[in-house]
Amino acid sequence: MEDLGVAAWPPEPIRTGRLVLRASEARDRATFIELLASPEVHTYLGGPGARDELERRTPEVPERRPGSLVVDLDGAMIGLILLRRAVGHSRPAAVGKVDLGYLFLPRAWGSGYAAEACAAALGWLDGVLPGEPVVLTTQTANARSMRLAAKLGFTEVERFEAWDAEQWLGMRSTAVLPG
Repeated sequence: MEDLGVAAWPPEPIRTGRLVLRASEARDRATFIELLASPEVHTYLGGPGARDELERRTPEVPERRPGSLVVDLDGAMIGLILLRRAVGHSRPAAVGKVDLGYLFLPRAWGSGYAAEACAAALGWLDGVLPGEPVVLTTQTANARSMRLAAKLGFTEVERFEAWDAEQWLGMRSTAVLPG
């Protein structure tokens, strides 16, 4: 994945009714490791990382690069939004488009935080790159992610097999904005 080609990164914090999307800080490191080592979070993502390896290789300020936004609830990280350009190994229908990814701690599931954060990130993207197509890939078995994709206005482009599972690739029309 490549960055978005947006000159100023990170953006000013993006605020919603309950959340703040912001650049990562040193205080987020432990939560990053928890997120990447969680078996629940990685059920549909090929499995969790080994905690000891994550402890060794995670920098003091993790994932501080264009397209990465920490999702903050009441001053604490609960998830991560990724907006990156799909390149190289991606599906042909996705190449060159912005790819939306997200990870949330299990304790944050079921409260609408992912929908709120993704809608805010997409709204920000619409402001800096108007008309930019956005893609999202998830396993069809991930019912929560499939519902979120539909809620955010993504429609199916294709299904394909990868990592021994059926994957779903959707694209968001800029005419359908999350509400």
